[in-house]
Amino acid sequence: MEGRGTIESLIRLIGDDPTREGLRETPDRVIRSYTELFSGYKQDPAELMKVFEDGACDEMVLVKNLEFVSFCEHHLLPFTGVAHIGYLPDKRIIGLSKLARLLDVFARRLQVQERLTSQITQALMEHLRPRGAGCIIEASHTCMSCRGVKKQQATMVTSSLVGAFREDQRTRSEFLQLCNTR
Repeated sequence: MEGRGTIESLIRLIGDDPTREGLRETPDRVIRSYTELFSGYKQDPAELMKVFEDGACDEMVLVKNLEFVSFCEHHLLPFTGVAHIGYLPDKRIIGLSKLARLLDVFARRLQVQERLTSQITQALMEHLRPRGAGCIIEASHTCMSCRGVKKQQATMVTSSLVGAFREDQRTRSEFLQLCNTR
């Protein structure tokens, strides 16, 4: 399997023997795992955006608590959390699951949370062309909890508000209020 030698070298680097019984198949498992965890590089967000114009609404659409796992590009350690993604349609909507899939496309790449948040709203604006879009992400980073400063309870919150979500105070307030309700 391509990359096997690289993983074996990593195992040696951390001080273990890749030929011992428990580690012999680890390189192949890691490669299969990374193929799934970083599958976002092989996906185009535009392909997700099947747009519906029939029956479109003109009120806010919001999906909350979309769970995700991504990897910090600085330490190659995971960060996990939830995203709240919304948009204000302009005669066009997308399927509900597409918001979750859009999150996964960008989360399954090496990331920083700030960029992940803005990539989601940028993709919505580019491919769906709503009147506005918003994304709030709340995540815990293992690069903060298991190494370095070791802050177990730290949560990072980022937001990206564009179009009407940034320019219209009422729309902005409605989005933020809806994100905070159960």
